[in-house]
Amino acid sequence: MTDRPDFRSGFVAILGKPNTGKSTLMNRILGEKVSITSPKPQTTRYAIKGILNREDCQVVFIDTPGYLEPRYEMQQRMRRIWSEAFQGVDLILFMSDVLRFPTDFDNQVLELLKNVNIPQIAVFNKIDLKPELSRAAFTERLPGSICETRFISARIGEGIPELLEALLRFVPFHEPYYQEDQLSDLPLRFFAQEVIREGIFHLLQQEIPYATAVLIERFKEEEGRTVIDAVIWLERQSQKVILIGKRGEGLAKIRVYAEKQLSEFLQVPVQVHLWVKVNPGWRKKSTALKELGFG
Repeated sequence: MTDRPDFRSGFVAILGKPNTGKSTLMNRILGEKVSITSPKPQTTRYAIKGILNREDCQVVFIDTPGYLEPRYEMQQRMRRIWSEAFQGVDLILFMSDVLRFPTDFDNQVLELLKNVNIPQIAVFNKIDLKPELSRAAFTERLPGSICETRFISARIGEGIPELLEALLRFVPFHEPYYQEDQLSDLPLRFFAQEVIREGIFHLLQQEIPYATAVLIERFKEEEGRTVIDAVIWLERQSQKVILIGKRGEGLAKIRVYAEKQLSEFLQVPVQVHLWVKVNPGWRKKSTALKELGFG
C-alpha cells in the first residue's frame, strides 16, 4: 500500500470488435504478455485483468472478448462477460482500427456506449498501416459520450505514452487495489491454459481453433521446473486427426510453442504434456462451459 495522496488507482475496460488489437494494446502497456493474441478474430474468451504498476499509479486494464452477436451458448456467455466488464470501471477505451472503421460492429458498440455513464476514450489502432489518414474523418463519426480520441499503433508502440497520459486523467486518486508486484488477478494455471490455446490459434487454420478448449489437469511447480498436464477438447473426431497431425507432429508443435512461451513467462523450464479428447458440441453444453470457467 502507499500513503501518497497523489497516487491514482482504478479500472479501465477495453472494448471493441474482435481483432482490433485489444490484447496487443494491453500487453504493450504492461510490458508483459498477459492476454493471448492471434491474427484470427475472437481469440479472447474471458475478461482478463492486467495490472500496470508504477510509482504514481496502479491501473487495472480489463481485456474483454470482442463484442459480437451470439450464435451459440458459449458466445452468449462471452457476451455477458462483455456486458459485465464495464460495471464499476472508471474509464472505457472504445477500440477500433483505422483500416475498417466504422463497421456494423463498431456502430453497435458505440450505440450501446451512448447510454453508459462512464468516461470514454476512442482509441484507433494500426495507424502504422495507414500513415496518411484524416483524423477528423474518424472523430466526426463518434457520439458525444466519447471524451477524447487517440490514434495509436499497439504493435510498434506509437502513441502509447500519450494514451497513458490521457487515460490517467480519468483514474481517481486512490490507494492500490492489488499488490505492487501483481501482474494479474488470474492464477498461473489460467495463463498456461491460454498459452496452449494461443499455440493452437497460431498453428491451425480455419474453424478448428474455435472448436478447441484447454483444461489444465495438473500444474506442479517442482524444484527447477514446472510440469503441466493439459487436455485439449475438440468437437469432432476429424478435428482430432488434423490437430494431432501425421505422426503426432501437429500436437508436438503446440507443445513446443507452449513450453517456449511459458518458460519465458515463468522464468523456469516448463514441461508440457498434452492429451486430446473429443467432446461433441461442448460449446453448447452448460456443464462443459462451467468446467471451463464460463459461470
